[in-house]
Amino acid sequence: MIPLAGFVLNSFTHTNAPQPQPAAPDFGRNNNAALDQISLFLAGRINDYAGVFVQGTYDGVGHAFSLDNTDLRLTMLLDATGHDVRIGLSVNNGPTVEDPYNSTFAWIFPFASSALAPTPAAQPLLAGGLIGNSIGATAYAWYDRSLYIEGGLYNTYGPTLLNLAGASLGPGATANPSPYARVAYEWNWGGQSAHIVALALYSNLSPANGERSVETMFGRDSYADIAIDGGYQFLGDGTNIATIDAIFTHEQQNLKASTALGSSTAPRNHLNQIRVNLTYFYQNTWGLNLGWQNTAGNANPALFAAQPISGSANGKPDSNSFVIEADWVPFGKDESWGRPLANLKLGIQYTIYTLFNGGTRNYDGFGRNASSNNTLFLYAWLAF
Repeated sequence: MIPLAGFVLNSFTHTNAPQPQPAAPDFGRNNNAALDQISLFLAGRINDYAGVFVQGTYDGVGHAFSLDNTDLRLTMLLDATGHDVRIGLSVNNGPTVEDPYNSTFAWIFPFASSALAPTPAAQPLLAGGLIGNSIGATAYAWYDRSLYIEGGLYNTYGPTLLNLAGASLGPGATANPSPYARVAYEWNWGGQSAHIVALALYSNLSPANGERSVETMFGRDSYADIAIDGGYQFLGDGTNIATIDAIFTHEQQNLKASTALGSSTAPRNHLNQIRVNLTYFYQNTWGLNLGWQNTAGNANPALFAAQPISGSANGKPDSNSFVIEADWVPFGKDESWGRPLANLKLGIQYTIYTLFNGGTRNYDGFGRNASSNNTLFLYAWLAF
């Protein structure tokens, strides 16, 4: 049997104030219904030593196809004097795509969000700048189901692969392989689990000049990201399930090339970001999620220039938001007649911005307030 699966995501987006221009072609300035995403998966075990997870996605907002999260695995279980040691090799398309924990960026809450609502301009490179446009190989070891160690290298796609994968470069193209490392420790006891992790990514990037081309005349920019994340989950007997996870990221930037090009005011910059999420589910049916995200860094008026919606009047990247989401999974109970085929999730999500791109009022220099970007997002998510 071929291990195929898929999902369809539909949504409605309302922002507190209309945008000056539609966020995407074929949509209005506000109150938009969308077929956000259709994804197909080839995912499962090949044999005792190999597995695959490949996601292909149609973006209903951008009207484009892309190779989404992808991870190919080779693995083996060893016996080290009475202790289990699982070793493996992952070939994947971005840092944290292969991660076993959902406290990192590829799998973190919110699991669905609007593609038509404004979002803050500043994110660490580790938060997604190399996800979906890179290929990497990482080796890992998991000792006694507790200690997890991983390391590897990533390179961005060339122009041909970018076109084939439907991807764009993000901040730039790797000038040399980017090293990535992760160390974690996990505890499991009595229907509960906890973990704490450290990770690091270092990248030299030639600045992007468009979606699929780069500028190499003035050298490269460098990004050094260090993060600490962790989480706790209570499963019990499955009646009450609660999770808390958090990640703090510190990024040092040396934007020499961007400064020479005039797209950065100064080479030396930094960015700090913290994300904290709490989730509660009753009988795998009714859920409540709370999320907080705060980003802060130094002012850079060229990098964060004043412009409608996406700009910053004071050149600062600082943003602060809260997300509240309620979910209903009508066929989530173990005894549901619809399991395992009727996997439907209905969600109502509200995002509140108290700070957006450096300001609260007139943050972009064109009269828009942070609260104007508060977003109501309703969605229906059907997996099959």
